[in-house]
This record gives sequence, structure tokens and C-alpha cells, in this order.
Amino acid sequence: MAVDPEDFRFAMRRWATGVTVVTTLYQGVRHGMTVNSFTSVSLTPPLVLVSLERKTRTHSLVEKSGVFGITVLSENQQSVSDCFAGRCGDHDNRFANLSTHTLLTEAPFIEGGILFLDCRVVSTFAASTHTLFIGEVIASKLGKDDQPLIYLDRMYRRMQV
Repeated sequence: MAVDPEDFRFAMRRWATGVTVVTTLYQGVRHGMTVNSFTSVSLTPPLVLVSLERKTRTHSLVEKSGVFGITVLSENQQSVSDCFAGRCGDHDNRFANLSTHTLLTEAPFIEGGILFLDCRVVSTFAASTHTLFIGEVIASKLGKDDQPLIYLDRMYRRMQV
């Protein structure tokens, strides 16, 4: 019996995730998108995985550049998450009015995040409408000492510690 896509979407809303922005730079073009399909894969070497929908601009630019950056957002960066999810006015320049920095690959990182991972693509896997990008972490930096932004059931949440 096949699972209905809408039923699956509803079920996955029960899975709490952290929120990241995956960014890249290719031929002077910076772009990024909000992603919660992110996980660590290996410690030695340090590998992470992001899942990007093939029809997105970020996917195309990561595929061409072979690099990506991951900014793990802090609990106070809901507006950043919304913007990079396509809910801000200027889709061409999601970085407008944001402070950024770079590490080794020149992929931009968004100030205010709690963790920054600079990655070089080492493997890709086709997965239906998405591509799984495995990236070797070639540089990392801790950001703000803050709680992560959490997403659950179409709402942002705060950790209770």
C-alpha cells in the first residue's frame, strides 16, 4: 500500500528539527535556502548530508560550485529562516541587510547563527525529486552561545532548558 504524499507530509510535521540555511557561491552569485534536511554522517572524516530539491536555484549552484555552507540558526533568527524559505520580498537578494562572513570556500555564512560548517561536496545521490549532497567539513566555527531555532508542526519552537 502506497503512502499518500499529503499524509506523509502531515506525519513528518511531528518530527522536530533544527533549522539551517544552506548557502553557496558560484561565479560571484550568492544564494541560499532554508533547509531542515541536514544531518551528520561521519566523524572521520567529518561528513554532513543536506537534501536539496533539484528544481531549486541553490541546488543548481551547489552542483556547479561543489561547495556549500551551513549556518545553524539561533532561536532569534526566525525572520532569516522565513526569508531564505522564500517568504521575503526580494528573492534575488536574500542576503540584503544581513551581515555575513566566509571561511575557506567563500560560501557566505549568516551572522547570528550558532554554528557554521564550510563543506566541499564529495558525493551526490539522486533521491527522487531531490539530491543528497554529502559534504566534507573543511572548516567550522562556533557562533553565538544561544539556543537553536526549532521547527515542529509548521511552527517555530524554543527549547525549554
